[in-house]
Amino acid sequence: MPFSAERPVLIIGAGTGGLALAHGLRGAGIPVQVFERDRHRTGGLQGYRVGISPNGVRSLRACLPATLFDTFVATTARDYRAFTMCTERFAPLITFSSEHLMPTDDVIKDYSVSRMTLRQVLLSGLDDVVAFDKRFVRYDDHGDRVTAFFEDGSSVTGALLVGADGANSRIRKQYLPHATQTETGMIAIGGKQALTDEVRDMLPPGARNAMSMFFDTRGQLGILHPMEFPWRADRQLKDGIGDTDAELIRQWPGLLFDNTVDYVSWGVVVPRDLAPAGVLSMDGSQLQEVVVRDVMAGWHPTLLKLAEGSDPTTTFALGIRTSDPLDPWRPSRVTLLGDAIHTMTPGRGAGANTALRDAALIRDKLVEVRDAGADLLAAIGDYEQRMRTYSAVAVRESLEFMDDDGRARRPIIGPLSRFGMRTALRITDRVPPLKRRLAMTMQRVRDSELEPA
Repeated sequence: MPFSAERPVLIIGAGTGGLALAHGLRGAGIPVQVFERDRHRTGGLQGYRVGISPNGVRSLRACLPATLFDTFVATTARDYRAFTMCTERFAPLITFSSEHLMPTDDVIKDYSVSRMTLRQVLLSGLDDVVAFDKRFVRYDDHGDRVTAFFEDGSSVTGALLVGADGANSRIRKQYLPHATQTETGMIAIGGKQALTDEVRDMLPPGARNAMSMFFDTRGQLGILHPMEFPWRADRQLKDGIGDTDAELIRQWPGLLFDNTVDYVSWGVVVPRDLAPAGVLSMDGSQLQEVVVRDVMAGWHPTLLKLAEGSDPTTTFALGIRTSDPLDPWRPSRVTLLGDAIHTMTPGRGAGANTALRDAALIRDKLVEVRDAGADLLAAIGDYEQRMRTYSAVAVRESLEFMDDDGRARRPIIGPLSRFGMRTALRITDRVPPLKRRLAMTMQRVRDSELEPA
């Protein structure tokens, strides 16, 4: 057997993809160890929404124990009834109802979950597998094994090293130093505010149980996500939770570590030439001030109030990058998944889901190595070839949705393109076949089994 307790699969990074892979391998009886730089299981910025698409759900169901997958479903936020594209003044351009969101069935569909909650779910049952406060430094590939070294002076040897250490992956920088990323010219600023009754009443009725996206006159993009969970701030379950879900949540150890309460998250993506100077180095209070005063100037008052009243500790800014095309490389005992190899913009909500797809595919390939005697390097090469194919689509479509070409700010072209886009969306909203086709196009990168009409 190519894997053993002395030669496990080594995963660097306890993010979504890395933990899903750990569960998948452990469930298949393949020894695995995970090394995470955070000092404890609640470390890192983990409190914002992530959308899990049908691709991601299939992968989670394939990797997780059945009860833990059921716990994932039970801990997701309330389903949205609609997805609406609006102007910055909250005027609807097009609205996709639940029938347009196209769930495959009652389980394989889109879910909204807090990143912290998802992490707590994925950490459940891996206490003896995950080591915290382990900062990866470098690796040595010995041909028949690979050794990872850490800042604390320790090292560990395994049969395979998987880099799941994010967009700034140290493994990628050593293994594929020519793999580059490009700044898109866009900066994302976001925060969240507790979803109290007062805040809920402040939202327009159509936005209280919907995802809303905003397009302003300067080429900026905004987004709004109300998130409601089955438990209160004191970790007691709300009324109306089904018996099965309630029991799963009560038995879920991650609830003790989860800091998620109902909230509204907001975000705005702004071109760099419109962003205030020094925005990437501002603290939360400074960011909220410039967002209200400059970035969202002229937007609907409710959006300004949400930004102004948010908890400054939740408000952040970051530059949006995307991976550049990369030629195939020779497979080895080192491989990568998720943002470590295919960083993408949040434009299609495909990043975490592509990482989950990676995890399920690696798990399948390693099971083939163990059960069918497949060659390890050939199996990794097959994973990498397939991963490059589907991730390239996700990277490209995510970039197309969030690439700044400056057109919206050109004197004549800008107003014409804005008018044309808004008119096209309003017409599409009134023509069912066009609306269905647009919904299919938007969903395709999030659901590999969905084919265009």
